[in-house]
Amino acid sequence: MKTTALRLYGKKDVRLETFELPPIRDDEILVKLVCDSLCMSSYKAAQKGPGHKRVPADVAENPTVLGHEFCGEIVEVGAKWRGKYAPGMRFVIQTGMKETYDAIGYSFPYMGGDMTYGIIPAAAISGGYVLPYGGDAFFYGALVEPLSCVTGAVHGNYHTVHGEYTHAMGIKAGGKAAALAAVGPMGLAMLDYLIHRDERPSLLVVTDIDAGRLARAGKVLPAEDAKRHGVELVYVNTGGMDDPKAALRALSGGSGFDDVFVFAPVPAVVEQGGAILAYDGCLNFFAGPENEAFSAPFNFYDVHYNATHIAGTSGGNTDDMIESLALAAAGRIDPAILVTHVGGLDSAAEATLDMPRIGGGKKLIYTHVSMPLTAIADFGALGENDPFFAELDVRVQAHNGLWNVDAERYLLEYGKRLCG
Repeated sequence: MKTTALRLYGKKDVRLETFELPPIRDDEILVKLVCDSLCMSSYKAAQKGPGHKRVPADVAENPTVLGHEFCGEIVEVGAKWRGKYAPGMRFVIQTGMKETYDAIGYSFPYMGGDMTYGIIPAAAISGGYVLPYGGDAFFYGALVEPLSCVTGAVHGNYHTVHGEYTHAMGIKAGGKAAALAAVGPMGLAMLDYLIHRDERPSLLVVTDIDAGRLARAGKVLPAEDAKRHGVELVYVNTGGMDDPKAALRALSGGSGFDDVFVFAPVPAVVEQGGAILAYDGCLNFFAGPENEAFSAPFNFYDVHYNATHIAGTSGGNTDDMIESLALAAAGRIDPAILVTHVGGLDSAAEATLDMPRIGGGKKLIYTHVSMPLTAIADFGALGENDPFFAELDVRVQAHNGLWNVDAERYLLEYGKRLCG
């Protein structure tokens, strides 16, 4: 059957193409992709091409399909997997496989999130990375992969036990946490998770230098809601501060923070995070730098005498994804707070290459829809001349301005169909 996909050929060379899929083998599964969430990791892959660790060296001759945060439906199941999977079943995938550095969305010619139909490779199925998804909204499933990244980061933090050579994994329950440069999409996901999981900090200080993004964060994750869950949530604009390190440490009561998460690959932010650590404090460098030589100052006096330390995580594992699915299904976390733009597959190439300039939060691509990438905040203005956007705006305004399952259903039913 034919598919239309966003294919990577090399550095800054991505093309939307229609081509024929081969018949599936007995150990493969044919799927219909419905929604993909664009990720900065795809932007980095598109910028680096074969220079990216997960992109094959021969990508110019054998292009791969981009997109690794997606949700869809199973169409046909190879003989080996019948009984475990069935046509019509919704699914998500843990795309990073521990057995190999290859990953869906980077390394495979017939599978990725930015395509209409694809073939799940045998390695992903046999490794247990294809997970049934029972949610109503496809976009919730598409956002589970980034949610699992923040889940993994929280699990990846650790603290020491004085006098023992052991590490206690996870954040310090009831402790003090800070998230720096953290009101972008992944930062918001982290805040939502920290506030609504079982083991929470008692204080959560969130910084940024963008007043608009801080205001949106305060709207979608208000301090009042955090307080109901036993968390004192404080948003801080450090942009105009003479000494942000001193100001943040003062907010901790002078003791510093047990857990600090850094969401920007900026040396000054990393240094700031290290300076506000408490005794036995853990700094998690969550941001993924493009510069392979990226470095930042860190106080090693404190490492020796105050037991401060660094953790770094990239992605989440299958257990993290399962936990994220469960929390979203239970309504304890809301992936919709990440989403700021929606578009069709024909907007994916430009959006992927231009992601830093576009800004905002997560961009959802509906793979069977033809639609320019559009900010949700612009639906109302566009709706003055277009009844389609007017209807979408009604649905998002009914949900505090957030994308939601009602808006998704309307888009899938009435949106312009993608040809090919």
